Amino acid sequence: MPHSAEHDRITDVAGVLVGHCHRVDLASGWATGTTAVLVPDGAVAAVDARGGATGTRETDALSPGKSVTQAHAVVLSGGSAYGLAAADGTMRWLEERGHGVSAPGWGGVVPIVPAAVLFDLPLGSWSARPDADFGYRAAQSANAEFATGVVGAGAGATAGQLKGGIGTASAVVSSGLAQGAKVGALVAVNSSGSVYDPHTGSLWGELAFPLAKRRFPVLTGEALALLAERARANAEEGLIGFNTTIGVVATDMALSRDACLRLAGAAQDGLARAVRPAHGPFDGDAIFALSTGKGPQAFDRLVELAGLGELCEAAAHCVERAIVDAVVSASPLGGYPSYRDLIDPKNSL
Repeated sequence: MPHSAEHDRITDVAGVLVGHCHRVDLASGWATGTTAVLVPDGAVAAVDARGGATGTRETDALSPGKSVTQAHAVVLSGGSAYGLAAADGTMRWLEERGHGVSAPGWGGVVPIVPAAVLFDLPLGSWSARPDADFGYRAAQSANAEFATGVVGAGAGATAGQLKGGIGTASAVVSSGLAQGAKVGALVAVNSSGSVYDPHTGSLWGELAFPLAKRRFPVLTGEALALLAERARANAEEGLIGFNTTIGVVATDMALSRDACLRLAGAAQDGLARAVRPAHGPFDGDAIFALSTGKGPQAFDRLVELAGLGELCEAAAHCVERAIVDAVVSASPLGGYPSYRDLIDPKNSL
């Protein structure tokens, strides 16, 4: 198992910055936000979208065989398809600073900003959703240090019957041809599937942590009964879970776009371990992969493929741990209890 990087967040990967913008005020109908993952110098990018109801932008440009080879940011946003407008603001922020694909002879740049959105409209007002200003402000606040929990794209997120949010994790590959490479993940958890075992109350994703660090108390029996009753009531009312878990994995190892696509696919394994079920017909599950190329270099195709196995394992572990981080960091909102509210207080973290 790879070991955690210094700060255990995606910005441990050189060249990556993260910023949030959100508005949480249920009295006026707001519970949503945007998160921008910036790679201003450009990064090789790919995406793996497995949900049956994805809301995305610029993903075709990341497909193999396309001319554009790099992205300059990835935007994750609430607001369902309306929230895709947030990427316009991040694009404008990058353009103002000269980050993007240069247009020879024209003197301008075109920032490549793929995006994915999650469905959080029911928690607030249907008309309260992120716009371009959210994306601009998220980019403006981008830094190596950032908050997790009920922030950014995780502001209005829910995880089954629990409050969801934003989580992060990072790792250093400890062996093999990718030894020394860093991998990080940032995930906005808004799942219709459960993040905990309904029989034991333990978090599905805790197995991604080393044994010595598995300090996650189980949900109490009373809490499990309460959550089960909420789920039954929703089912009886015919409420369909239009949900989504979206995220970004990044590495400093130099990778081709094909290798990035493989990394994004492996990262989905971490999602499926920590959220059950995942990738449903009403989920918009999508994970982007970024290679900043600021770490170990893959000297040829064979070396890249041989080292990719360790990177893929690390990516899946990071996504799994980031999902746990999102749930554990979340605070209650809008009638959705937090994980911390429902554990035995004698076993608090």
